Amino acid sequence: MTTARLHSSFVSAVNLLGGEAVLHTRPRVVMDWIPLVRRGLPSASVDAVVRITRITQNELAQALSIPERTLARRKREGVLSPEESAKFVRFARVVERAETVFENADRALNWLQSPNAALAGVSPLSLLDTDIGADSVLDTLGRIEHGVFA
Repeated sequence: MTTARLHSSFVSAVNLLGGEAVLHTRPRVVMDWIPLVRRGLPSASVDAVVRITRITQNELAQALSIPERTLARRKREGVLSPEESAKFVRFARVVERAETVFENADRALNWLQSPNAALAGVSPLSLLDTDIGADSVLDTLGRIEHGVFA
């Protein structure tokens, strides 16, 4: 992934996580995300992701390996932990990258939720709980974009 693409996916991740109204800031470069993740994203980001992606909170919690009860508690507390925040930012970057590759949100979300032979037969969404898994998904998206897989 080129730096320009990485930058682009981070900027568009802002909207997926609720925009400036939820985040209370507008990260413009990669380094702007670090203090935001360290402080913890506002828990309203969870609702924004669920609303925009139409992935249920249960599916999201499972995909990111965050117990659903923990997400419910974070919503009451108003802020995600730094580790949970990092997972949400990673998720948002991958979703936005998939939308760029497939040029359509519905096709991107369908691809993320479907078993994929290039990813050992599991859905890309199921790999987003780890950096290695997310890197594999991003690599696969890059291959698709360049015509290596259809």
